[in-house]
Amino acid sequence: MYSHNMVGSNDLEASKRFYDATFQAIGGKPGIVDDKGRLIYMHKGGLFLVTAPIDGQPATPGNGCTVGFAMDTPEQADAWHKAGVENGGTAIEDPPGIREGGFGQLYLAYLRDPSGNKLCALHRVA
Repeated sequence: MYSHNMVGSNDLEASKRFYDATFQAIGGKPGIVDDKGRLIYMHKGGLFLVTAPIDGQPATPGNGCTVGFAMDTPEQADAWHKAGVENGGTAIEDPPGIREGGFGQLYLAYLRDPSGNKLCALHRVA
């Protein structure tokens, strides 16, 4: 359904440190910077970009928006969460763990990146 996802940043250096760490924690590679200054991460067929807003206004997190990243295991979600907290992210909501809901058991971990964007690591428990 999706071709890519992009979030805004007010500090691309801090964002690169954060996202490099979180993607490397799950087996990805550091981001590349394109000719427009955007950070680009490619992992398991997905494309994730981080950019300063093109309108010159400050980046703000979307109210009600969450970017979800699929994880292979709960341990991978924990490694992602730990790397994020250690590299400028903020742990939010409940600690990483299993949640029960309409979709069955999900292992979830939530962070805000250095610009305040809400992120979720999600592993579907079999």
